[in-house]
Amino acid sequence: MAEFKAHRYEETIVLHFGGDAKRINAYTLASALVGFADAIKSASALINPGYEVEVVVEAVGPGSFKALIRTIYHASSNLFSKEDLRAIVLSVIASTIHQHTFAPDSNIVVTVNDSEVVIGNGIDRVVVPRNTYEAMKEVEKSEEFQDGVGRAFNAIEKDKEITTFGVSPTMEDPTPDIPIPRSRFPLLQSFGHVSEGQIREINEITDLQITRAILERSRKRWQFVWRGVRISAPVVDTIFYNSFFAREITIAPGDMLKVRLKMVQRCDPDTGIWINDTNGYEVLEVIDHLPRSTQTAYKM
Repeated sequence: MAEFKAHRYEETIVLHFGGDAKRINAYTLASALVGFADAIKSASALINPGYEVEVVVEAVGPGSFKALIRTIYHASSNLFSKEDLRAIVLSVIASTIHQHTFAPDSNIVVTVNDSEVVIGNGIDRVVVPRNTYEAMKEVEKSEEFQDGVGRAFNAIEKDKEITTFGVSPTMEDPTPDIPIPRSRFPLLQSFGHVSEGQIREINEITDLQITRAILERSRKRWQFVWRGVRISAPVVDTIFYNSFFAREITIAPGDMLKVRLKMVQRCDPDTGIWINDTNGYEVLEVIDHLPRSTQTAYKM
């Protein structure tokens, strides 16, 4: 299980742009950095009034492409002492990114206790100190913060060579804490432009394991296991059914289907997290069929 711990992000954050190339388009990097810098500045203005924050890029590193960002604070008045500075701005940025890209997973559990908030989906965990989480919920209301994060991910999504994105606290980390696949970039492109309780649809290319097949053309729901979670969804791909009834393929429990899966999601009003509607799955396209090594085919 991959785990993100927000308390590790104080003065620095490393941006990981994943892909086959060891370089990055200059406009992509510049646009993403400006977006993140604007988001950091707007968050700092809310969290640390009386301080100005300088956002600098200190280094780039090996891997797909990494850029290290450091925050440097300067007191802008005599009203606040050094002890008043809260070095949680980068934690807020990183926590926001991870929380809002959990959306395609249906089994999200949020646990709140006196010291921290833990958000998990059975695969990954985000652990955020309680004070950081509370600051994050306030900062997320800022239109300037929303706009900065959205512009950063809009620039990243436009660069087709970037296949994953993630963050880590230091340049010595070879990989991000929790890599974010390209399919989830749009979840932050539109960040701040949706209202609580709103419904949306997203598509994702993924693998489903069959536990119960429906051997007829209908809207009846097949049963699948997806990322360790049981889901049900109709298969509406006409070409797949044509191949199936032409006996070009046979289907059995345990087989895998590579599909384009549609998910209907609702925004939880308390956490702002997009959660899958258990009745909102639909297999739009079957891309590939992977039979298990030993199977008993259904007889027609």
